[in-house]
Amino acid sequence: MATIAQAGAKPQSTDRLLLGLIALCALAVCYGVFDAVRERVVQVGDRAPGFRLTTNRGATVTQTSFGGELLLVNFWATWCPPCVEEMPSLEQFHRTWAPKGVVVLGVNVDQTEQVYQNFVRRSGITFPNTFDPEAEVGASFGTFRYPETYLINREGRVLEKFVGAEVWTSPQTVERITRHLPKG
Repeated sequence: MATIAQAGAKPQSTDRLLLGLIALCALAVCYGVFDAVRERVVQVGDRAPGFRLTTNRGATVTQTSFGGELLLVNFWATWCPPCVEEMPSLEQFHRTWAPKGVVVLGVNVDQTEQVYQNFVRRSGITFPNTFDPEAEVGASFGTFRYPETYLINREGRVLEKFVGAEVWTSPQTVERITRHLPKG
């Protein structure tokens, strides 16, 4: 039976250690829950999320298998004025740099495939495109603003990130991309 002196005694060192371990475990669980529910946003230097897309021409593209030295993934929509505005320069960039190893891939997030198909046909876009109405691939990158574009190398590493419309033929933009091409 505990005496009055023992009942009011300070916790022993083992009790303090046990309380510390419980607190540490609680923090680890809280961090685990936070990490699981927070939105992921891919940044320069990160590995690109895994994806496997089939283009409008039937080719399969992944983050590491795309048939070139660099992959420029452009998330866009027909309802996005800046996306539509940048398409002519992106098409021109594609025509100039595809033979040199830069693969342009458009990922369209429209809700209606016919709207997307009509736009591609009318605008004369020749670079590969894919239709992702659920925006699943964009979500895996943390993309929520359009247009948003990622430059990815053959190892799947993000080398550059462009948020907003670009003039893809401007010397500054071309330099940001081509500096990542192998020399030679």
